[in-house]
Amino acid sequence: MDERGNAVKSEKILLGLTALFLVVLLALFFRDRAAAEAAPVAVETERDAAQETFMPDVSPLNINTASEEELATLPGIGGVLAGRIVDYRTEHGPFEAEEDLLKVSGIGERKLAELDGRITAGG
Repeated sequence: MDERGNAVKSEKILLGLTALFLVVLLALFFRDRAAAEAAPVAVETERDAAQETFMPDVSPLNINTASEEELATLPGIGGVLAGRIVDYRTEHGPFEAEEDLLKVSGIGERKLAELDGRITAGG
């Protein structure tokens, strides 16, 4: 009976310590929450870098005057596809609109949508 009594006593002590720990955590949570609500955070920034450093010029690339190397820098257009664009332009003349790229083998609606805002046919 002595061992059982010691086990029950140990369990009660552990249960009490656990409850105390949870109460302390709860108190810390509410204290931090109240402090966060009381003092809003103000962030001050300095503009040391020029805009071009973090937001380069993204003017559209003219598909009628761009070189093969320039065309290859467009998303989804590699060297082979850039070569096809230049070859098509050489054979058929300048593109009248961006949608004319659909006539180039390897360029579909999805690839043209990826290029939206990044290319122009000039004019």
